[in-house]
Amino acid sequence: MRVPLKDSFRVLRDPVAGIWVRRAAEGGRLDRGLGARLFGGDVAVDLGTANTRIFVRGEGVSLFEPSVVTVEVATERLLAVGAAARKMLGRAPGNIAVVRPLRRGVIANFELTAQMLSHFISQVRRPLLSSLIGPRVVVCVPSEATRVEIRALREAVEFSGAREVFVVEEPLAAAIGAGLPVSEPRGSMVVDLGAGKTEVAVISLGGIVTRSFIRIGGEDLDRAIATYIQREHKLTVGPVSAERLKMELGSALPPGEERSVEVRGRSLLSGFPQTITVSGGEIREAIGVQVEAIVAAVRDTLDRTPPDLASDIMDVGMVLTGGGALLRRLDERLRRETGVPVHVADDPLECVTLGAGRALEEMDHHHSSLLPGD
Repeated sequence: MRVPLKDSFRVLRDPVAGIWVRRAAEGGRLDRGLGARLFGGDVAVDLGTANTRIFVRGEGVSLFEPSVVTVEVATERLLAVGAAARKMLGRAPGNIAVVRPLRRGVIANFELTAQMLSHFISQVRRPLLSSLIGPRVVVCVPSEATRVEIRALREAVEFSGAREVFVVEEPLAAAIGAGLPVSEPRGSMVVDLGAGKTEVAVISLGGIVTRSFIRIGGEDLDRAIATYIQREHKLTVGPVSAERLKMELGSALPPGEERSVEVRGRSLLSGFPQTITVSGGEIREAIGVQVEAIVAAVRDTLDRTPPDLASDIMDVGMVLTGGGALLRRLDERLRRETGVPVHVADDPLECVTLGAGRALEEMDHHHSSLLPGD
């Protein structure tokens, strides 16, 4: 069963507790009892390279913000977080730095990660709850994260006010969120295509049996596009423009009809702004190496999968999650090259968050997939 997104709520004052609570817009029943309001508020965090999503127990996905902060260079003072900070990408003056505090799913800047996470969690928790007791937090980690990287992430979450921290590997969370039967004694395969990495995993009995991890994700495709345009057209484009080209023209196989779009950048020859037309074939060529690496990682994982689990996967197929799953015809490319049925998850962008949320709400059922953040 999929975890529902947050329903519509209206804010009312609880006459008994004397605090503001949320009541369902239809149905007229308080969403939690007094004890849950005082000691609840547990959250699951998908702390991604590009975006952070937070699932609140009993409410669903309640926050979606870019994993970006801006700081004043001279004082290192935090100026903006999330969407407000992302708007400054490529537009900030020299005295302001726009920083992504995570790289490929792990912490690159501890202090900024902790501040960003503290800000995000405070946005989804009620003020009284925050002052009484910290939440239990389930946080997602890459399957190849080291003990040092996991410890750093745990400490960042604790710094944000958590009273107890559990970690779940991202491919497991993605599989749970996609509705795969991860706790059963049969093989489930997930390909989680994130912004900074791609993780492929075969799962059975609540654990990962075979995995592949490559440091190639959506942002690498963006950089490949920007590099191609600079080399072939002598034009410099920013990361936002490169991402737009990927979303509008990117594909893993030739489409039925080629499209072209205009993009504006700075000419390396004249130094002035210039607009050019870029075709889908050019974008496909630009990202060809990265797409092939993803296909190779999937093949490698299948080659190392035990025969009985491989048979299960041949029957039910693999599931694509993450933003990279939206790359046009990637599912067809993988189907052609592996012979395995390929499905794109219903909500690929939120599978990891929803899976971590289910693990939070059903800890007894998914206890084998959760690890203490020690």
